[in-house]
Amino acid sequence: MMTKQQLRQELYRIIFGTDTPAGQRFDMFLIYAILISVFAVMFGTVDSLSSKFFSVFFLVEWLFTGLFTLEYMVRIFCSPNRRKYLFSFYGIVDLVSIVPSYLGLLLAGAQYLLIIRLLRVLRVFRVLKMVRYLSEADVLMRSIVQARRKIFVFFTIVLVLSALFGCLMYVVEGPGNGFSSIPKSIYWTIVTITTVGYGDITPHTILGQMISTLAMLTGYSIIAIPTGIITAELANEMQREKSVYPCPNCVKAGHDMDATHCKWCGGGLGDMREKQSIGSER
Repeated sequence: MMTKQQLRQELYRIIFGTDTPAGQRFDMFLIYAILISVFAVMFGTVDSLSSKFFSVFFLVEWLFTGLFTLEYMVRIFCSPNRRKYLFSFYGIVDLVSIVPSYLGLLLAGAQYLLIIRLLRVLRVFRVLKMVRYLSEADVLMRSIVQARRKIFVFFTIVLVLSALFGCLMYVVEGPGNGFSSIPKSIYWTIVTITTVGYGDITPHTILGQMISTLAMLTGYSIIAIPTGIITAELANEMQREKSVYPCPNCVKAGHDMDATHCKWCGGGLGDMREKQSIGSER
């Protein structure tokens, strides 16, 4: 008979232990469950399908809601630091993935139909639960965090340019050509700089067309900047993932953390990963 502490440890090993066979099977099961539940929510918004298979969608929705509710409660039960989990990114995502279903029950009146529809769409956020199972996503998120100041400066410059172009277009074109206010002119500028080009507002004067051409060229010249910033940080982050421990055969380092053989000589790396984990704990 398991004690409460032993049960918590066993559940923790299965639910949070991604490097154990039981944990990997649990993760795969959850990934499939998340995908099926998200697709069910998506197809449930198609009128022809929802009217024909309403009972099926209803059953699937509450089946997965119950499953994810149980998973959330078990995670809280076996987590060593419950408060930390509850307020972590994954803890909030786990909660958001189940709350809309229960709110839909409380707001069942006809006057809340639009809110219920919104809550149904919010259930698609369950797909964020999959981020937990992608180790590469952690590297990408760290890269974005490292580049946050540069990205902030970039977007600040874009907003300043948008405001300048918007004010110019408001003065040059005016309300008669669709530029009825500075905010609307700034909207046109952002649409133009990002090369979306809805075409709902267009310049009619020669000077306005020249300014719009300059805005387009500006957009093409700066659109790749955030990609370059994140790519550079991603390369740095991936480099940090390399092992600092050398190969026991050729004494060369720089191997991937999950490597089992040396990429230089092909020899086995042995307990390199164990040394790396011990070093990181220190």
